[in-house]
Amino acid sequence: MLNSTDIRLLLPESIWLEAEHFQAAKKISDGHRPAGSDTFSCRRRFANGTLRERVNNEADKWQTYLNALALLGFEEWLSTRINQLPIKRDSNISYLKVGEFKLCLIATENILDEEVNIAVDIIERPELAAHFYVLLEVLEEQEEVIIRGFLRYDELVNYTIKLQPRDNFYRLPLAEFDPEPNHLLFYSRFLEPTAIALPVATETKAEENLVVYLQETTTKLSQWLQGVIDESWQAIDTLISPEVNLAFSTRSLELATKRGKLIDLGIQLSHQTVALLVNITEEAEEKISISIQLHPTGKEKYLPRNIKVTLLSKAENILQQVEARGQDNYIQLKLFKGERGKRFSIEVSLDELSVRENFEL
Repeated sequence: MLNSTDIRLLLPESIWLEAEHFQAAKKISDGHRPAGSDTFSCRRRFANGTLRERVNNEADKWQTYLNALALLGFEEWLSTRINQLPIKRDSNISYLKVGEFKLCLIATENILDEEVNIAVDIIERPELAAHFYVLLEVLEEQEEVIIRGFLRYDELVNYTIKLQPRDNFYRLPLAEFDPEPNHLLFYSRFLEPTAIALPVATETKAEENLVVYLQETTTKLSQWLQGVIDESWQAIDTLISPEVNLAFSTRSLELATKRGKLIDLGIQLSHQTVALLVNITEEAEEKISISIQLHPTGKEKYLPRNIKVTLLSKAENILQQVEARGQDNYIQLKLFKGERGKRFSIEVSLDELSVRENFEL
């Protein structure tokens, strides 16, 4: 005989989406819409030679749209069940704060082979790590978000420590997720956030991470043109306001592939983050043009004074450098081009802190 818990596991919690959810999600993803686009659909097909770039942009918009639907639906569901704790959004639409708990929302359109891909960065990078990782299946046509389960950070770390990531992702069986959302509500109400220790970005740890990062991580930009993008590089709408994204699009080529990554400025600046934006466009003769910008995030209007963005060659020679003044709301390097296979690095530095991203065209 089935009890109530069995029924719950057979029928996972569903959140029905309303018209206002779709309108709000479209508004969030509008920054990705190419000029002249009159309807929103990632399934649209194109018939000219710019198909690949447009598909990349459409895929970005679609994922942003799914993330927004997941956020809006789950946030409303939470608000009807937790009224003792404040629920706050983050500048990144994949995160929510419930009281002092940080929740990372993993939005997916479908779960193939009962496996879930989780980016290494959202577990290991202190600024992206969360107390709980909530898996949300977004069924857009059925107007429904399904809570497929959640994992505590400590449980996730204990499981992934046995795994080898592939292409910067861990692949976890769906069965590892706790399918009972009431357990998440229970933790939020009665557990102390300190019971789930998250990684802390100390200066020493940042230096250690940087060494590992330099040794192991190189972003291959030519793969972006094929739609292969590491999830640590997020859709720009998730990092900065749609208005800034629109301005970035206006200044840049319309069909470029754009992604961004948050950079934690460390303890001395109370873990303030900035967004490193990368915009690439395929050029003739196997070349790729690259635009690099640095923006403030959240409520910050200006970049920290003296923060620098530096373009380094493979031999670590400085090719370009730009530094923020008192009230710069963004800084950018001059547009540069290179052939496929060329390597370079972008370094963001402020006083004693420096974070480097390595790229290959």
